[in-house]
Amino acid sequence: MPASTNLSAPEGIGPLRRQRLAWARLYFVCEPRPHGEDAESLLRAAFSGGVGMVELRDKGGAGEHLSRSGETFRRLADTYSALFIVNDDPALVRELKADGLHVGQDDIPPSEAREQLGPDAIIGLSTHSAEQIEQAHRQPVDYISVGPIWETPTKEGRPATGVELIRHAAEVATIPWFAIGGIDASNLDQVIEAGARRICVVRAIRDAPNPRAAAQELIEPLDPDRSAEV
Repeated sequence: MPASTNLSAPEGIGPLRRQRLAWARLYFVCEPRPHGEDAESLLRAAFSGGVGMVELRDKGGAGEHLSRSGETFRRLADTYSALFIVNDDPALVRELKADGLHVGQDDIPPSEAREQLGPDAIIGLSTHSAEQIEQAHRQPVDYISVGPIWETPTKEGRPATGVELIRHAAEVATIPWFAIGGIDASNLDQVIEAGARRICVVRAIRDAPNPRAAAQELIEPLDPDRSAEV
């Protein structure tokens, strides 16, 4: 077995991870210490409300808090039979025994991530154009995010793509994909009308007065039979 392969993954876990990916409709991206606080209560509320995937994204230099927070993400994802994804850090995926890695267009290439993490890891890729969506299908990725649909402070400097990109993804994507970017309960109907059946959010759950209720409100309109179809 190559030295770069993720040795921490139990044998046969790849199919289970991909089954969970197929079922996931609501994907929550969260920093290690949301609003400067421990993430546990927020994550419990999010998972209880229907989140099926959570991504640990450290853009604020959490330092020593990162590993500790990551252990909480891993434990709670296991408790709720959800996927735990790490943003742009293959070494941290291995350290935390995460289910996979999400990368952007300017991060480590998916092929390199796959080589480092092995066949059982879930690999996700951000896409911002029709061309990038089509190119993603020629790379070793399990899912893509599509957007940002609307401008959002979590993607500062990234122009909005609009719902037309969602319509394109709905027509051509053959792997699971998540609409992302400024989505909340007030505009979710536009995203669904354009063809999305999976969404990824940050503020709509993190900043909600009641994160569990916010998650429930978001997931209810999303393909209620929770089928495994793309």
